[in-house]
Amino acid sequence: MEKVSVLAITKNGVNIAAKLKEIFPNWNVYAPSKFSNDKEIIWYSEPTSEKIIELFKNNKALICIFSLGAVIRLIAPHLKDKKNDPAVIVIDDKTNFVISVLSGHLGGANELTQTIAEKLNAMPVITTAADVNKTIAVDLLGKNLGWKIDNDSTVTKISAHMVNEEKIGVYQDAGKTTWFKELPKNVKIYDSLEDLKESNSKGHLIISDKIMNDNFLKDSVIYRPPTLVIGIGLHWETSKQKIKDGIDICLTKFNLSPKSIAKLVSIKKPSDVQGLIDIGKEMGVPVEYVNKEELSHVYVPNPSKTVKAFEGTSSVSEAAAIKVSGGKLIVEKQKFPPDLTIAIARILD
Repeated sequence: MEKVSVLAITKNGVNIAAKLKEIFPNWNVYAPSKFSNDKEIIWYSEPTSEKIIELFKNNKALICIFSLGAVIRLIAPHLKDKKNDPAVIVIDDKTNFVISVLSGHLGGANELTQTIAEKLNAMPVITTAADVNKTIAVDLLGKNLGWKIDNDSTVTKISAHMVNEEKIGVYQDAGKTTWFKELPKNVKIYDSLEDLKESNSKGHLIISDKIMNDNFLKDSVIYRPPTLVIGIGLHWETSKQKIKDGIDICLTKFNLSPKSIAKLVSIKKPSDVQGLIDIGKEMGVPVEYVNKEELSHVYVPNPSKTVKAFEGTSSVSEAAAIKVSGGKLIVEKQKFPPDLTIAIARILD
């Protein structure tokens, strides 16, 4: 984890912090200047009540080596929500316990607590229900695979159903299927949305790159795996806005989620098209280029003699999408004259 700081305010705490610095050299360690010695520590002179808030606001994780109660009182006025607050961990003055206090799942406090406890030979204290019950953490499912939750408003409700061992149905039509080793006894996978709807499940987990509209989604958490590769054929002067509009039109027309876009791909030109560079940055999606020789060997449903005359290969958008995805073309070439074509392929598990 990047941007981790350790805050110690006692002599024993300083020694524990110094040990953590040895184990995790990229972490920053802070302690009051009255304990100043030759250890690799940042010594501060302002009140700890000010320093802890500075560190809380500027780190991904904050490890405090002092009283849990004191930490809670100091940071409480500055808490926002689990999507924005950093991970907070407390270690007691004798390293008996390493306690996950805040942002256990999304912020990574639980995982970091386990790691620190192992290194210090201490007892990890984790209280989130999914971990205690060794069941699926709804808010973390697929995170290591790059999945995004479509709408997190139902996460708390479905998480409660999960830890209370109520019936949970799962439907998946896209993305890697290696997200589980052994399902909890209250969780069952269904082969179709119709089967899922008729299962009388209390809640649903849906893994798909397709846009859905149905009343039963109010009891569902939808995950968007990065499965869509968008192939783009374009001219030198094709603008960022035209590319964006074309992508939006295609996604809407074919009911596909923009949160599942994995890459934008096109033919390798002598220099990159600025419009494509710009839209990739704006969307936060990587852009990949394929040489014309590689594209020319890809079978496509809609080859073009005109494209071959200009690009040296009979297809750009379809061939690039198929080549990079290694999967299946799900949106054949869509034309936006005079300077843009778009095709979409799905990465298969």
